[in-house]
Amino acid sequence: MTRPGAEPRSIDGVQRARREFREHDAQIYQEPGRTIVHDNGRYFLRHDENERFRALGGDLRQERRGDQFVSIYRGRDGDEVVTVTDADGNLIRRYRRTRDGGEIVIIDNSYRGGRRAFADEVVDLPPPRLRIPRERYIVDAAEADERLIYDTLTAPPVAPIPRRFTLDEIRSSPDVRAYTRSVDLDTVNFDTGSWTLAPDQIQKLGILAKALNQAIQRNANEVYLVEGHTDAVGSPVDNLSLSDRRAQAVAEILTKDFGVPPENLTTQGYGAQYPKVQTQGAERRNRRVVVRRITNLLSGQNQ
Repeated sequence: MTRPGAEPRSIDGVQRARREFREHDAQIYQEPGRTIVHDNGRYFLRHDENERFRALGGDLRQERRGDQFVSIYRGRDGDEVVTVTDADGNLIRRYRRTRDGGEIVIIDNSYRGGRRAFADEVVDLPPPRLRIPRERYIVDAAEADERLIYDTLTAPPVAPIPRRFTLDEIRSSPDVRAYTRSVDLDTVNFDTGSWTLAPDQIQKLGILAKALNQAIQRNANEVYLVEGHTDAVGSPVDNLSLSDRRAQAVAEILTKDFGVPPENLTTQGYGAQYPKVQTQGAERRNRRVVVRRITNLLSGQNQ
């Protein structure tokens, strides 16, 4: 799924480390920690599920059990986060094992079935009928108070969902994600071609982190998707890689600086595929991070 190697520090470094080849009808781009697939006119990105845990600096050990790979991350509080993946790197299960031996399941994808093509993960659903104002469906973090952000990050789906979805289905399907409310962080800015946040930018995540921590304290198996988005300037492959790395950087900061449990977060970059403002030019509002609650999508529960 991913190409090993030293972690680049800029998109120029990613380009130098990237390897490109064809597999069947798809074009494959492999780079440290990530694989990008261009198939049937669509781009898909998958990343190493454990890269973020390595970056947090805790104790991470990995072992093989049959045809599965198990990664165990021991946090500073002594609890362990166990991530089980298949041979292709697909997440099967993630749970927290507490110091007293208890287990809290965060993500269970064990029902996902056998190996599937990237395009098979895309689910088509009719658009949800919104019964709330647009500004409460997509919440602008710059204009929202702490209460509105918390309410958004604890809200059920905006319309009934037909079934439970795998994590890869959620990541790959804009129609599925559309059933959740979201918080837009277009005030957090990165330097061009970089995914490093300056100290003055980090503090802008404080209110979001407080809401996430409150929600997770209330429900220990909450799952939040941190999305990265770019504008249309640059190549689709570079934008996908950059947006995914920025999403991971925000998730790492939420944990390192504000104590948000890393196991309750997952990340995905989308490049310029889902712009907030329809333009092919440079647009700050399209260079954003989005956070949404996907707990119900994973469980199939509407409340």
